[in-house]
Amino acid sequence: MKLEMKLACVVRKQHYQFTSVRDVLAKASEEKSGDHMSKLAANSALERMAAKVVLSEMQLRDIYENPVIPYEKDEVTRIIYDDINLSIYDEIKNWTVGELREYILSFSTGMPELTRISRGLTSEMISATAKLMSSIDLVMASQKMKHQAYCNTLIGEPGRLAFRCQPNHPIDDPDGILASMKEGLSYGSGDAVIGINPNNDSVESVTKLLKMTHDFMQKWEIPTQNCVLAHITTQMQALRGGAPISLMFQSLAGSQRANDAFGVNKEILDEAMDLMLRKGTASGPNVMYFETGQGSEVSLDSHEGVDMQTLEARTYGFCRHWKPFMVNNVSGFIGPETLYDGRQMIRADLEDLFMGKLHGLPMGIAPTYTNHMYADQNDQEIAGMLTTLAGANFYMGVPGGDDVMLSYQDTSYHDDASYRELLGLRPLREFEKWLEKMGIMENGRLTERAGDLTIFD
Repeated sequence: MKLEMKLACVVRKQHYQFTSVRDVLAKASEEKSGDHMSKLAANSALERMAAKVVLSEMQLRDIYENPVIPYEKDEVTRIIYDDINLSIYDEIKNWTVGELREYILSFSTGMPELTRISRGLTSEMISATAKLMSSIDLVMASQKMKHQAYCNTLIGEPGRLAFRCQPNHPIDDPDGILASMKEGLSYGSGDAVIGINPNNDSVESVTKLLKMTHDFMQKWEIPTQNCVLAHITTQMQALRGGAPISLMFQSLAGSQRANDAFGVNKEILDEAMDLMLRKGTASGPNVMYFETGQGSEVSLDSHEGVDMQTLEARTYGFCRHWKPFMVNNVSGFIGPETLYDGRQMIRADLEDLFMGKLHGLPMGIAPTYTNHMYADQNDQEIAGMLTTLAGANFYMGVPGGDDVMLSYQDTSYHDDASYRELLGLRPLREFEKWLEKMGIMENGRLTERAGDLTIFD
């Protein structure tokens, strides 16, 4: 017999009553400025603790039976629920969230067990578990999981760390992009993808950038992927016109309303993936690249009364339907409206890496911040080191750590090299062989030729 769901508790002689699963999830979140702005956050540390107590005692079936956005109303909810393995869910539905947390952190629970159990978890269950975890918990749990994917190269092998070379330019100047691309490659960045955010989103301009990067990869026999991060429909038009694309990109969110604002839905993503498998240049089978981040739904006024972290978890549940090669988190990109300072940004990065991995995704992290946010390079480097320790698959590589086109701060080519050196990590296998052939790397360490652009003369 199922017990009635408990939505109240007493902390320090104060009675706290919550209205729903969605309310408990929101109030149990670590403090985020976006949740305050949406009037969803706990009003005090005690109320937050009370919500965590209630959440820890809640059964997984309570969460399953009360999705934060109804199935009938929301495409993201439908994808999450339709993809769940009900046999595995039935085995664990009577567990409490606290018991799930203990299971994940147990020394006897490893990658095989976590991979299996994840197939029976909804995104809200995964979000709930993260809310009960400390920073150390999140790092230790994330370390257990390393998910692989294959496009032109294999990402996610243990002991390896990849980077996206991001040679953006304010006016898409080919010479400027080429110089930044050469610099990134010369420091060992670019094995995840050579990915450009275009200033000009036209099909013609996107096609030109795709051909330029593809031709450079062909000329120098670089084993990697190319991508231009235009809207997915623009990339599809370019691909139909013969543009060489090995990885297709799209930003995604955790509510249907937010994805509508992004101009994307399941039908478009299905069509794009089918087109990539038929016309793209990659070996595959993983040919999609998704970008996410806490706060996008708040900034688009599409949060549906759901907290940022839970919406981010739902985004991962949506992403995994298309078996992507890369999922890159950019919490912190929006600014203090959603994550007020470095402390909130670091916490969000740790949560997001854990939640993405528990969804079975090949997760990367971009510990980003904006110049109007109360964060600095120290915060970014702390987030980068912690998530490297937690086993992120990849990071960004931005010239000087300052994206001159998008006006935000991210990891630099030098940071990339430092992350590898800190933990003795190496580039993706095929890319490391190319680096050795070019004289850039030897025995997993950069040589004196690193940073020398004349190697491409």
